[in-house]
Amino acid sequence: MMTLADIGEDALIARLVALIPTGFDGEGPGDDCAVVDEGGEMLRLLKTDALVEGVHFLRDADPKAVGWKAVARVISDFAAMGGMGDRFLVTLALPGTMEVEWIEDFYRGMGKCLTQYGAKLAGGETSRVPEGSAAVISVAATGSVARGKVVMRSGGKSGDGIWVTGRLGGSLSGKHLTFSPRVVEGCWIASNLRPTAMMDLSDGLAKDLPRLARSSGCGFRFNRPAIPCSDGCDVLQALSDGEDYELLFTASAEIDTDGWKQMFPRLELTRIGELVPEAEGASLVGGWDHFG
Repeated sequence: MMTLADIGEDALIARLVALIPTGFDGEGPGDDCAVVDEGGEMLRLLKTDALVEGVHFLRDADPKAVGWKAVARVISDFAAMGGMGDRFLVTLALPGTMEVEWIEDFYRGMGKCLTQYGAKLAGGETSRVPEGSAAVISVAATGSVARGKVVMRSGGKSGDGIWVTGRLGGSLSGKHLTFSPRVVEGCWIASNLRPTAMMDLSDGLAKDLPRLARSSGCGFRFNRPAIPCSDGCDVLQALSDGEDYELLFTASAEIDTDGWKQMFPRLELTRIGELVPEAEGASLVGGWDHFG
């Protein structure tokens, strides 16, 4: 019998969304956030994400850092659409033996991130898991983006340049608990660089770049030596570690790199390749797959 490990995460999602209705006034599954058009100048963004003990964090990690990460991951997805988050819902599924102090510090970490990015906790739910099971923390949120500024994964065209912010690799040594979501940068890109497609890098460039290209109906070529690596990391780690939470985007014209340097002098912006016709594209192996 076929298992999840046999098909991997992307194929599983494709099979599941084919089984249920997904049509509504906006964009459905397949992007960093769902987009709902309620009329007016702003579009509503919807997002949900989860942290699983032993997958996204270890119990001996700083709970404040884990709390920061739980919120920052979701805010990063809003940033990848050119928007910002506002209201958050948190569901805790925990073993009864979990320490109260750990959860309180976890919430302190979440609160710090919410405060920094102008969002609020709106509610949530708690549940128990069987003893010996991993803790599961689910974070759902709403956000918004100006109608003319929303950036999907699907707008790229052959010939567009492929760009990435910051440096990649190093999540396995702790970067995944300390990153800052690129909210200001995402809004600036959407307003100033005319991106044709954008997403955040959560599963590694080797996994996410093919996703962006596929969503745009394109292939890709990339310049391996140009990939910006975090200190102490090599290109393989930059491609595959995942949880960088940098922004990956495409643009059809020469972009204002001087404006970027003036606005964000401490954050690199690197062209790493271009979109090409699908049949001419390269391939990448690596990155994080929950079931692969």
